[in-house]
Amino acid sequence: MTQQTIPVVNLEDFKNGNNAQRQGFARAVGEALEDTGFFAVTHHGVDPELIRRAYQQAEAFFALPDEKKLHYEDVKLKGQRGYTSFGREHAKDHPAPDLKEFWHVGQELPPGHRLLPVYGPNLWPAELPEFQPVMLKLFAQLEASAKQLLRACALHLGESEQSFSEMVDDGDTILRVIHYPPIPPGVHPAAVRAAAHEDINLITLLCESTAEGLELLQRDGRWRPIHALQGQIVVDAGDMMQHLTNGVFKSTTHRVTNPSNDRERRFSMPFFVHPRAEVDITPRPGCVARTGGTAKYPRRTARQYLEERLREIGLA
Repeated sequence: MTQQTIPVVNLEDFKNGNNAQRQGFARAVGEALEDTGFFAVTHHGVDPELIRRAYQQAEAFFALPDEKKLHYEDVKLKGQRGYTSFGREHAKDHPAPDLKEFWHVGQELPPGHRLLPVYGPNLWPAELPEFQPVMLKLFAQLEASAKQLLRACALHLGESEQSFSEMVDDGDTILRVIHYPPIPPGVHPAAVRAAAHEDINLITLLCESTAEGLELLQRDGRWRPIHALQGQIVVDAGDMMQHLTNGVFKSTTHRVTNPSNDRERRFSMPFFVHPRAEVDITPRPGCVARTGGTAKYPRRTARQYLEERLREIGLA
């Protein structure tokens, strides 16, 4: 049986455990994010049958002809809703685009919501009537799990329990549905499925991918594989969390490698948890004190930071 290579925690210990179990869970999560920036969570509250159905919908969408998929690519949305075509996104400072195409689902906000003009509306493929209800249900379950994890993060840092989870109420959170097709001939020699990068957001929840390939960069310069195991969601801290905690929590470089068999396809569904646009992600005073008394990162709102990073990766 394959063993996971990062710490594994049980979310039930936090949701329904006694005080000692909740504190132990928060400590395990916090220590993992201080060390490698990654952990895996079981009993996460996300229905495995729903994950399976979402992957079925993903496979059906990406099997559509290119002209149908391109109908849902709107450059004005900066890649934040709908379809992003193969080879459009690249890792910061990497010479070749990533070998992937993807679809973005964001908050489904009601008409007249103050943030709808900021985020933009979701797009939905008319060819797949089940795509929208399945993806929105998955979004809701992942968001509920993420808020529990953010509460644990806050407790570990001595912040009020709701301080981080409240930031993501109506946040600019994104469910990214990714297709890594077979490796096409003649690609740039440096091209990989996802080049080495750090996530932009607070935390990322990664549903069970359909194939291996995810690796994190250790401090000794070696790459550590992270396994896609049934019943586990892989979680990592992003740059906004590193910024907010003044570097207490690490945003760790990771990548998705090319398969040994170039004909192998891969699907994955990372859930990028973002604060609301106006949220101040300036380092928290308690974290500044914990790291020597000097803020390592400038004052920023979540939206300012996101816009900077989208320009760096070719989506804005």
